[in-house]
Amino acid sequence: MAVRNEKKLEDFLVKLGLLTQKQLDLIKVESAETGKPIQKILNDMPEIPKEGLTKAMAVTMGLPYVDLSQKKIDKAILNIVSKDIAEKYKLVSFGKVGDFLNVAMTDPNDIMAIEYVEKKTGLKLKPYFASEEGMRKALNQYDDYSVEVQNVIGNMEKPPEINLKEDEGKEGDAAVITQDAPITRALNTILEYAAKSRASDIHIEPREKEIKVRYRIDGILYNTMTLPKHIHPALVSRIKILSNLKIDEHRVPQDGRFQLNLEDREIDLRISITPIVYGEKVVIRLLDKTSGIITLENLGIKGRAFRIIEEGTKKPHGMILATGPTGSGKSTSLYAVLSKINKPSVNIITVEDPVEYNINGINQIQVNNAVGLTFSSGLRSILRQDPDVIMVGEIRDKETAELAVQSALTGHTVLSTLHTNSAAGALPRLLEMDIEPFLIASTVNTVIAQRLVRQICDHCKEEYEASPSLVKAIKLSLKGILPSKSDPKEKTQELGFDSLPFMEDEKFKLYKGKGCDYCKNTGYWGRTGVYEIFSVTEKIEDLIVGHASSSDIQEAAVKQGMVTMRQDGFLKALAGITTLEEVVRTTTE
Repeated sequence: MAVRNEKKLEDFLVKLGLLTQKQLDLIKVESAETGKPIQKILNDMPEIPKEGLTKAMAVTMGLPYVDLSQKKIDKAILNIVSKDIAEKYKLVSFGKVGDFLNVAMTDPNDIMAIEYVEKKTGLKLKPYFASEEGMRKALNQYDDYSVEVQNVIGNMEKPPEINLKEDEGKEGDAAVITQDAPITRALNTILEYAAKSRASDIHIEPREKEIKVRYRIDGILYNTMTLPKHIHPALVSRIKILSNLKIDEHRVPQDGRFQLNLEDREIDLRISITPIVYGEKVVIRLLDKTSGIITLENLGIKGRAFRIIEEGTKKPHGMILATGPTGSGKSTSLYAVLSKINKPSVNIITVEDPVEYNINGINQIQVNNAVGLTFSSGLRSILRQDPDVIMVGEIRDKETAELAVQSALTGHTVLSTLHTNSAAGALPRLLEMDIEPFLIASTVNTVIAQRLVRQICDHCKEEYEASPSLVKAIKLSLKGILPSKSDPKEKTQELGFDSLPFMEDEKFKLYKGKGCDYCKNTGYWGRTGVYEIFSVTEKIEDLIVGHASSSDIQEAAVKQGMVTMRQDGFLKALAGITTLEEVVRTTTE
């Protein structure tokens, strides 16, 4: 960029309020010391909105600007420039007037690219400036995977009917079928689309006349595509071959795994195949092995709850238990705790099924029931490995529970999960496993219960005023928790939020996502947790020893200041993180 345009850009950013003069002076110093262009420094600054920066650059260079981040491009217009060319030159067509084609570019001064596309399309190009992020989202609009899969398998001939009894045990034919290139490409496309859609699970379900493919995204199952029934045997056999399973076995469930490398992401795929009425149903769980470090902060644990966990991790021994139903994020929370206490001076060993995240510096054991490596046998071997911290993926039976309690008694910190509906329910659950009450009282330090709620999409978030009945319901639930006008700062900070309405307010603002292309019109993007967390105090110890019910323990924990899951969810709804509907959906028992 020319010096004159660069100066104009700097002035414009300051004028728009995207940059202060002090920040600009510091950037100039950094540029002078490092030799890095000012534009590059600006682009690397997370606090400057990329669309705002791109618009400012367009204005200073005298070029038109287009925001592609929210723009839905007509497929006919988009496909005037092929996907390969669009990706190579970072150039996307988004409008056409007569013989003029409007194209978005990250470098509108690339004359060679413009001339090449004009020659290819026979149209005159009008270039617009677009951000890298907007370009990425526009390029994603080329990916209509359902159509792509249909096109791949469209030319496959329908195979003859197979008599399962006559052909039982003949795996040669199935192996030949699965080597068919269209099936391989179709499966690769299904997996690739799932990974790009942030799906946690793929369900391939045979029906009477078709195959339904559904993806679980942010905890909700969505119908994604419908495939012809005749490809089902070949598709399942291909999955079995990749997972090292028996392709001629159709009568009993099978489990396997394999890995997929996609755009520098290593994704572990866990396969479960089970026979149903119309064939074999396949469920594939996707685990991204390249996920960043998990922290308590980015899981949505705030305020007093965060401090309780932090105090629990500092104790030299005892148990930290995470509870909730399957898929509620219990293991992820324990990984976050492990990341917090992981350091060279601490020997951490885990026994898990499956190992969902690889954490550097932690020794992780994968359960293998086929060879007798269970939670209980794995825990026994761990105790001979000089551990400081032990994580047991799940306490499923009396034997594992006894070993975990004994480990905590002998000076180890033990982390594990239990299947209960509330934090208070964890302690009676251990009693049901015939663990002595005094042992539970003396070993359990901290109990976490949680659910996962969908977060509102930031790209289409809008606020609305809660109805009087909703305001009344929220106040009733958050009585004694919401800040009052007499102590606003202290209460808000204690809860871990930047701002919350006052208990005396007559009107509350709530938020929702109206739906956009970015979130596929769901109004949600990503998930966060709602929690109830308490530490075992002397009062709760007495209740455990007295065989108290979970409701008695819950009542005592609330009196000590525990925020329940629903209350935590309501606070996050008031803070604009999730919606009331999500909170009610996930916390209703």
